[in-house]
Amino acid sequence: MSTAASSPSNRRRVLILAHTGRDEASKIAAEFARAIVAEGLAVRVVEEDAPALERWGLPEAEVVAVDPCAGEGCEIAVVFGGDGTLLRAAELVRECGTPLVGVNLGHVGFLAEADVDDLDHTVRRVVDREYTVEERMTVDARVFVDDQEVARSWALNEAAVEKASRERMLEVVVAIDDRPVSRWGCDGIVCATPTGSTAYNFSAGGPVVWPEVQALLMVPISAHALFARPMVVSPTSLLAIQVIPDAPASGVLWCDGRRTYDLPPGARVEVRQGEKHIRLARLHQAPFTDRLVRKFDLPVTGWRGAAAQRMSEGRDRRPDDSAERSADRSADRPEEG
Repeated sequence: MSTAASSPSNRRRVLILAHTGRDEASKIAAEFARAIVAEGLAVRVVEEDAPALERWGLPEAEVVAVDPCAGEGCEIAVVFGGDGTLLRAAELVRECGTPLVGVNLGHVGFLAEADVDDLDHTVRRVVDREYTVEERMTVDARVFVDDQEVARSWALNEAAVEKASRERMLEVVVAIDDRPVSRWGCDGIVCATPTGSTAYNFSAGGPVVWPEVQALLMVPISAHALFARPMVVSPTSLLAIQVIPDAPASGVLWCDGRRTYDLPPGARVEVRQGEKHIRLARLHQAPFTDRLVRKFDLPVTGWRGAAAQRMSEGRDRRPDDSAERSADRSADRPEEG
């Protein structure tokens, strides 16, 4: 195994990340690494993943530290796991802009692009650079206490303010573009991106937003108020949530469910469009509508659209349709922890 310093600089590199708490993910990631190396590409892994992958026959690989520059110099990062693993990977490539592609080993895996059953297909697409790259909006979040900034973070899916104690409701005032909107007693507030609309936002009753739509979402969670509806605002808007100063309960800010920040009474959270995007690689060109139907197994029997007619006549079948259908299937496995 090589270090970053000793790896040849002129070889194409692929960063491989895996949910190493699951043997299946580590095993398949190591298998993918061997296939990539056999095609003449170099493999990079992070230090905390290397031991688990080595148990399954990881080939010669460049090992780097776990930091936001882990993907520097890699043309793509391939992630084995569920959406949680891909969110972890996003932390490691955000600064350098390396595109991510997820191989789903979770349940729904909405961010994942490929399925584990299509590993050979994924290898071929990566080696031949047969993929497109989409830029996905993020959000930046800042925490203020006594008008002093005490923390800042970012999220691909959502920044969520939640009550810190199960026993007490969170009392907040929300504002958009420095204008107050309402005061809520609630379990929390989700501020989501279009990418995150099928994640926590979806569970909280928020709208599903197509990825190409430029917008921010604010969704109250179990709010005790007459007006407590999901709101979709401009991508340039500033969303603000303030914990009532004399409230009996404090809160906590969660960014993508991975990074947390305490919110004492009086704390204010400001959320706006992120300065940096996350780049997601697409191996297939199936529209978001088809992905939505497949991932959630939505009933569409009886639809008689023009495309359905063409497909029934065999006139709308592309050479890789079977691969696309396979790659977008939801795996019947429990979601990762």
